[in-house]
Amino acid sequence: MKRIVMVLFVLLVACSFAFAGGRTTPGKLDVGIAMPETHVQRWVKDGNSLRDEAAKRGYRAEVQWADANQATQNQQIQSFLTQGARALVIGNINDGVGSVVAEAARDKVMVVAYDRIIQNSADYDYFITFNNFKVGQLQAQSLVDSMNLNAATAANPKLITLFAGSPTDGNAFFFFDGAMSILNPYIDRGVLRVIGPYPRSSSDTANFMRIATENWQAPLAKTRMENLLTNDARAVTLDAVLCPNDPIARAVIEALKADAKYRTRLPFTSGQDAEFDTMISIRNGEQTSTVFKDTGALAAAAILLIDQVMKGQPVNIPGAVLASGDLREIGNTGRKYVNTYLLDPVLVTRSNINAPVDAGFFTAAEAAQLR
Repeated sequence: MKRIVMVLFVLLVACSFAFAGGRTTPGKLDVGIAMPETHVQRWVKDGNSLRDEAAKRGYRAEVQWADANQATQNQQIQSFLTQGARALVIGNINDGVGSVVAEAARDKVMVVAYDRIIQNSADYDYFITFNNFKVGQLQAQSLVDSMNLNAATAANPKLITLFAGSPTDGNAFFFFDGAMSILNPYIDRGVLRVIGPYPRSSSDTANFMRIATENWQAPLAKTRMENLLTNDARAVTLDAVLCPNDPIARAVIEALKADAKYRTRLPFTSGQDAEFDTMISIRNGEQTSTVFKDTGALAAAAILLIDQVMKGQPVNIPGAVLASGDLREIGNTGRKYVNTYLLDPVLVTRSNINAPVDAGFFTAAEAAQLR
């Protein structure tokens, strides 16, 4: 009789762990977090923030970074599945991740595409990101304002060259198309002239590929800028460079500084991610702007989404909206429309350089250098 009572007690304790709050099972992985790379600082922060947010909600989570190699990331995700993960957060590298997303679907594992849509897949239901079309609009508007394009004339047009992100990242197309929705009217009026390749939108695949930066590799952008300076841009002085993120902007600026024409006045440059080195560059009057995407808030929202879905609750994420209307296209995988939750980005210039600091985006030591 005592043995029976003891067995029942052990079972009761085990069940209490397995089902308390609908959360964690001891010894099993709850949330697998697959991040694409470490050479862009934000992905290191994102992975750590996601893991910490999961822990706050009582989930056992593990994070892996894939060094921009999709085969490596697929192996990492398969390891998460082997460990019994009930949910995956995936910042993918390219649509080669689809095979392991299909495995997750067969195992009834929830998948959240994180800040990069998983293209050509119908095997998941959730995507959480920022309004990436607006990111591009903010980038371009900062250049428009800096060049004072509304006062420019066709007789003396401003000159710009264009860079885009990785063609394997669906966000790169939204960033670019958002930017060109702002820039094209000025180009059409003749007050802004593009030096080098000019895809009017990302649908001009041939020219878009000429300005794209494979895997967001900043050294590739630097080399391309150097080539522009000795070829198409050799006989002119650029007023602006559209750059899709901060590492690319810093690489472009490095190339420009080596050209005697730009040693006293750099072109206006856009960026994204509010990286610390870029914030210093903006403070010092080099890079013009960046777009701050509060990835801490994005990580918290992703884990809240998982928590609510796994508990069978309605999804209600403070500060995020469910994409609808034209924005619904952000959630188009090419195979289905997934539920897409959008957070708002913020433009940062010297005038509001403390915005990311005030949001707690930096360490205390970093924040002290920016204030």
